[in-house]
Formats: sequence, C-alpha cells, structure tokens
Amino acid sequence: MPSDVFAADPFLPDLYRVGKVRRELADAVTLELEPQSGPRPDFRPGQFNMLYAFGVGEVAISMSASARLGTGFVHTVRNAGAVSGALARLEPGATLGVRGPFGTGWPVVKAEGRDVLIVAGGLGLAPLRPAIQDVLAHRERYGRVTILVGCRSPHDILYQHDLEEWRQRLDVTVEVTVDHAGTDWHGDVGFVTTLIPRSPFDPDKTVAMVCGPEVMMRFAASALLKAGVPASEIHLSMERNMKCAIGLCGHCQFGPTFVCKDGPVFPLDRISGLLAVQEI
Repeated sequence: MPSDVFAADPFLPDLYRVGKVRRELADAVTLELEPQSGPRPDFRPGQFNMLYAFGVGEVAISMSASARLGTGFVHTVRNAGAVSGALARLEPGATLGVRGPFGTGWPVVKAEGRDVLIVAGGLGLAPLRPAIQDVLAHRERYGRVTILVGCRSPHDILYQHDLEEWRQRLDVTVEVTVDHAGTDWHGDVGFVTTLIPRSPFDPDKTVAMVCGPEVMMRFAASALLKAGVPASEIHLSMERNMKCAIGLCGHCQFGPTFVCKDGPVFPLDRISGLLAVQEI
C-alpha cells in the first residue's frame, strides 16, 4: 500500500469535488473526482476508496481507471442502496468525502512476461479496468492478453466504448457474452465461464484476474483450474461489508483474514477453502 495512505487520520475523509459524471448503464454512473486540496494519493489497480455521501453514509468502491490517466479518482457506482444511490445522483460540482486508497491490488507487475487472462462478470469489469489499462499501456511487457466479459443482457454491458477500442487492437482478444438476449444480439449467449476453454492462453504461464458476483467467480476459478492454471495464479477480488477499511471493526472478516486489509484481491490458493463455506 502506498506509504502516504496513513499519513493523516485514516478515519478522516478528504474532500473531493465531482468533475464529470458519465452515465454507463441505467443504474450505474462513473464519477470523476478531483481533490479540493493537495495531490491525490497514488494507488494500484484493484485498490478501493471509502466514498462518503454527506448525511447518508459511506461505502467501499474500487477505482475504475488507472492512476496514470488523471490527477483524481474515477469510480463507477451502481445505484444499489442508500449510500450508492446518493453517490449515483451526485452532479458536477458536488462535494463528497474520500478515504483511501486501501487494500491489495491486482498482480499487474507480477504478470509481466506472462499471459494475462481477465474474467469479468457484470460490474466486476470496473475494478479490473485499471489493470487492463495498465497492461495495455505497456503491452510489450506481456504475453497474450485475453479479456472475457459476461453480463446479464446487452443492455448491461459496461464500458462499451472501451471494449470496442480494445477489440480493434490486434494484440488483444476480447470476448463478450450475455445470459439472455433478443434476436438483435449477434454475440455469444451463455455464462462467461463458457468462454474460458476456447480462449488463447498457456495455463503454465498465465496470470488470471477475476471479478464479479461471487458465484460467478467460484465457477470461473473452477474452470481455470480445470484448464490447468495453478491456484496461486488465479486472483479474485472479494466483496464484503467493509466499514473501517483498516481491519479494526471486523465487519469484513473472511475466515482468518480481513477483506479490507488483506484483500480485496486474493490468490485462490489462499482462500479456496473459505469459498466452500457458505456461512463466510
């Protein structure tokens, strides 16, 4: 974690101003946030911030754009509750509180010299987007790069402009599938895990990064193991009810670990036993 994260009180949010708001889906927006004073802390792909909507509450949201691409934070927020709903309704010029960044990141540096396999389900593409952007910014450092995306329907496909831009590159494989669609959809129909067996990667030298609904990640991990990818090279971003973000309150305890502090990104070999326990 960047050394300047805890230079100030980790419970005290900094003030940020909403610069731009971009509608992504019917229930999701992307907020571009600029600090009101001082520089933005550095962060790694996969880390998260605690976003505070004044008078409503605080929620953990992962970064959704690389630190290279601006001086602020970018977060994609789905209107799924009181706090996220308040954040999704913010307009340019509004002020909110930000604590962070917190947590572990995607193994972007570790993956250099190896094939990279991205598996995203629904809004899980948002935490993976900074990793994709960093990998593509240094494309020569990696082997084959494959991006697999699954969504409920064509109307739920996130970052369609980015996906099309990535798809047009000759050095990236991009596949998108949906659970159900009408006759106007000409792509794949089925779960994202069905794309894994036909994807171009060498399991002996692949680093996989997976994010989405937990049930989807379980099946994706199983498919990757079946394809021969070692558990130590399959990385999942876990989601739990994070409150303090520094491992004190215990709300996000995941077996012996805390998702906010030890995660949210974990290698499968560290948590595979916990994924099978329904109560955790």
